[in-house]
Amino acid sequence: MNNPVIQSLRKRRSQYSLGRQVTQSHAEIEALIKEAIRLSPSSFNSQSSRAVILFGAQSERFWELVGDALRPLVPADAFAATEQKLGSFAAGIGTVLFFEDQDVVKGLQEKFALYADNFPVWSEQSSGIAQMATWTALSEAGIGASLQHYNPVVDEAAHREWNLPPSWKLRAQMPFGSNEAPFADKTYIDDAERFRVVA
Repeated sequence: MNNPVIQSLRKRRSQYSLGRQVTQSHAEIEALIKEAIRLSPSSFNSQSSRAVILFGAQSERFWELVGDALRPLVPADAFAATEQKLGSFAAGIGTVLFFEDQDVVKGLQEKFALYADNFPVWSEQSSGIAQMATWTALSEAGIGASLQHYNPVVDEAAHREWNLPPSWKLRAQMPFGSNEAPFADKTYIDDAERFRVVA
């Protein structure tokens, strides 16, 4: 299939071997991430997605905070593997922290009471779309990334470290950098298990 969107989606893969050999400046990457999130759709055009873009030592600091939060929770004899994994994320050039602003969600619940139960779900969908858009945009720029979920164990520390609004709820983390290893082959389940076409 020669559709450019499909081609972009095929390129987007999880990269766990990250480096710092990217050709773009921090400003260029920042602009790319901001635009990807800005252009992502949201229910009622709520624009509830928020992001913190960390570069260099600030990104490393985030993964240190994750390690500090996990150390009491992970058995001591297994922590070395956890530490190695976190180190692979810190080895990249940066990390995007994705948040959803709960004040926006609550405001919509109050304004449109009929749909109140749906707004938290729609907020999660908006966040997922913003994450996918960002990941795909980075991939198109030749930058590797993966999507991680160390919330809620690191939430409090991240809020404190970067003085973030209490209404921002951490949903995902995306370490990114140069692709330092080839991608493994990806397999897909059979279409018959996944799709129904009615004509």
